[in-house]
Amino acid sequence: MSVSALLAGRYQLRGVLGRGGMADVHDGWDLRLERPVAIKVLRPELASVPDTRRRFEAEARLAATLNHPNVVAVHDCGEDAGVAYIVMERLPGRTLADEIATGPLPDARVRSILADVLAAVGAAHGAGILHRDIKPGNVLFTASGTVKVADFGIAKSAASDHTATGQVLGTVAYLSPDRILGTPATTADDLYAVGVVGYEALAGHRPFAGDNILSLARAITDGAARPLHVVRPDADPNLVHTIERAMSRDPRQRHADAQSMRAAVLGTPVAHPPPTRAFTPATPVHPPAPQRRRPGRTGVIIAAVAALLVAAAVAALAIASQNQNGTVDPGPSTTAVAPPPAPVAPPSGTVDVEPVAPAPPADAPKTGPGNSNGNNGNGKTKDKDKDKDGN
Repeated sequence: MSVSALLAGRYQLRGVLGRGGMADVHDGWDLRLERPVAIKVLRPELASVPDTRRRFEAEARLAATLNHPNVVAVHDCGEDAGVAYIVMERLPGRTLADEIATGPLPDARVRSILADVLAAVGAAHGAGILHRDIKPGNVLFTASGTVKVADFGIAKSAASDHTATGQVLGTVAYLSPDRILGTPATTADDLYAVGVVGYEALAGHRPFAGDNILSLARAITDGAARPLHVVRPDADPNLVHTIERAMSRDPRQRHADAQSMRAAVLGTPVAHPPPTRAFTPATPVHPPAPQRRRPGRTGVIIAAVAALLVAAAVAALAIASQNQNGTVDPGPSTTAVAPPPAPVAPPSGTVDVEPVAPAPPADAPKTGPGNSNGNNGNGKTKDKDKDKDGN
């Protein structure tokens, strides 16, 4: 494609910034918004492959959903006259590859860069996006020095025949052993690549070397890398251990996720939410025994009134009990006196005791059953002598 080509009547292509396995990146200009952009254009020989084009466009739309300060923004994507393209944020700063070319980086610089890269990787993984091509050339810096990771979600063809030898070696050098052996890409592969980038930044060179793709791949699968603590004995041991753990041949030995690796790089605890625990009832606590309270003035008054009522009730019952058991009634009255109530049966379980009537006065009328003169209570008197002889 010519340098002066215009895509979609809006994006003007200028010089080539870089070449990848399946696309070239051009310096561009957005005529509508009047701002610089980077335009990734799918290679013509791959644009004719339907599956490759659909994947290129689908993953471009997926990458455009990422909104993170450490991720290169995707502005647009489309097709013009059979040419598929992606419009991205244009960064004027250099890449990490340019910085490593000047020599090993200080610990603090490497730690800061890796922390920002892992923040971007973690955001992508959280959105279900794998990078699959983490390398120093895809770690960019803004004019103010902010880290920006490019090419999220964009598929790569690392071993394409049309790619230059240096580019193929550059991509394979960051592949994990399991990827080289043919296993599908996972989040652990992105973390492995971040570890290789950290090794290269501290050492000033890649951990694995080879004269060709085959020898390089064999060095990676065999783990034939010089220990980082030997290459940089002055480096922070914690940072060295974190990088070497990420580069473990066994994926199970690597960091669990980008957040865990980032915390290890910074030397801070992982901020995972607390685990949910099953509910356990608390040990029952028995309430203290109630304490007796001293009665107040109101309580004393109520108690006194209650006592008077009880005393009155007892007196009434006593009078009624005397009338019901044959005791002497009050003296004669000018008013009619109601007959005494019928005797009440004693309560169950009690003993009926016959009360002893007091001796009547001399002038009192001789009435009532069982008196000494034999009056039977009906006004008639029985003769004692007749009772004796049976008459």
